[in-house]
Amino acid sequence: MFEDLLGQAVVVDMSSPFVCLGTLTRVDDHVLELRDADVHDLRDTHSSREFYVVGAKTTGIKRNRERVFIMRREVVAVARLQDVVVE
Repeated sequence: MFEDLLGQAVVVDMSSPFVCLGTLTRVDDHVLELRDADVHDLRDTHSSREFYVVGAKTTGIKRNRERVFIMRREVVAVARLQDVVVE
């Protein structure tokens, strides 16, 4: 199912207080790889996860990592950034 998302900007919701945004470039049984990624610790801000992600859709991903690997066991959800609903 991840093959449809390869090469696209995605939002990765984590079980921890992190959210990651970036271009999904590779997936295997254990890891997701994102390029030009924003790894954001929600404890560093007063905004909610949803507010932060909507902001990224509106203003673009604020890249702070060239390449990041995310353990799949930490992933709660993955969605295309363009599928984020802004209301």
